[in-house]
Amino acid sequence: MSRTVLYMSMSLDGFVAGPNEGPDNGLGDGGHRLHEWFFAGADHKDHKDIGKLAGVDGDVWNEAMSTGAVVCGRGTAEPAGFWGGDHHDGVPIFILNRNETGAGTAQWPLVTFVSDVKVAMTEAKRAAGGKNVLVHGAGTAQLALAAGVLDEIEIHLVPVLLGQGRRLFDNLAVEHIELERTRVLDGAGATHMHYRVRR
Repeated sequence: MSRTVLYMSMSLDGFVAGPNEGPDNGLGDGGHRLHEWFFAGADHKDHKDIGKLAGVDGDVWNEAMSTGAVVCGRGTAEPAGFWGGDHHDGVPIFILNRNETGAGTAQWPLVTFVSDVKVAMTEAKRAAGGKNVLVHGAGTAQLALAAGVLDEIEIHLVPVLLGQGRRLFDNLAVEHIELERTRVLDGAGATHMHYRVRR
């Protein structure tokens, strides 16, 4: 059965982007450090240029890239240039956007704008053909957790303290969300921690 899985690189102090994040500085100042674990050996800073990663890092990367659909917010997709309309392997991309319009993206048939996180997750699961759904972005994660539609969380914990920037779980309601740890893997550049969201 298809599951929605958040895959996020995060600093030890909880940041997923550095300060001064914006359209031309998508990961903020110093935020690229969080992605060094999977860019090892890549010629460019585009995840499509990544070669075969060794060991645990490679296993986790391949798992993320075997998903059947992607859900993210516009704040994640836009700085990435909407991945040129193809995040990986031609899978559908569902982008949370309040007005459901995507000016300038008509040339990308895989990209669909959706205004509601529950609808986005339901449509992505349907489109994923039994594979998991890759979820990106702090805002999307927070909305999905609040709506009860995020099934699992994979944190790539990077051994760095950013000190400031965007935190992954800053805007959650004051309530406990219980998680069940299902695995911890030590990679060369990050510790990969997988959790199931308990409901």
